[in-house]
Amino acid sequence: MHQSIINFTNIQNSIKENQEKTNNKNNIKIIAVSKTFEISHINPLVEYGHTDFGENKVQEAIEKWSDIKLKNQNLSLHLVGRLQSNKTKLALKIFDYIHSLDNEKLANKISEEQKKIDKKPKLFIQVNVGNEDQKSGVNPNKLKSFYKYCINKNLDVIGTMCLPPISEDPEKYFMRMNYLNKDLGLNELSMGMSADFISAIDNNATFIRVGSKIFGERKKKF
Repeated sequence: MHQSIINFTNIQNSIKENQEKTNNKNNIKIIAVSKTFEISHINPLVEYGHTDFGENKVQEAIEKWSDIKLKNQNLSLHLVGRLQSNKTKLALKIFDYIHSLDNEKLANKISEEQKKIDKKPKLFIQVNVGNEDQKSGVNPNKLKSFYKYCINKNLDVIGTMCLPPISEDPEKYFMRMNYLNKDLGLNELSMGMSADFISAIDNNATFIRVGSKIFGERKKKF
């Protein structure tokens, strides 16, 4: 059995054990973040039957996944990196979920392009929960108004997403995201990565983004 499958099933078991202890009934989606890895390294997990994979870059996703998606109609691809508005048209062709909606220009572009191709991606609003200058994301104080803007643009916003400050304990940020998400009346919450996904799940994360804990350490280029 390929190591990625062993790693993946270990994560599934950890989640199941944690949910049984905490009586957590949420349906958790594991996004296997395959950015920078060659498709030969990812394929065993596809063949095993896993259906949710994440990429950071539009062009890399097109080159790696176009053929595989044609052969696997139930496979969902998640954009977990930043999306530049000029890449929106290409992104909508390959991605089923976009986890990084964070500005009106991008919202307008997605609204425009989804009409042209009759495909509505499922969207997460990225929240700059730590108010970090170097990070993308909507200011938490402006989240409600931005959400309303997106709904008025006929966007399928299903939840929010965050990347907590890397040098701090993420727990308090996960707690705040849980509150913000509930305040909007949304059910899906994208947060938690290889090092902290259990803490995220304890705070109602429903989509976790796990890369190195499944595929191993990343190469600089794929």
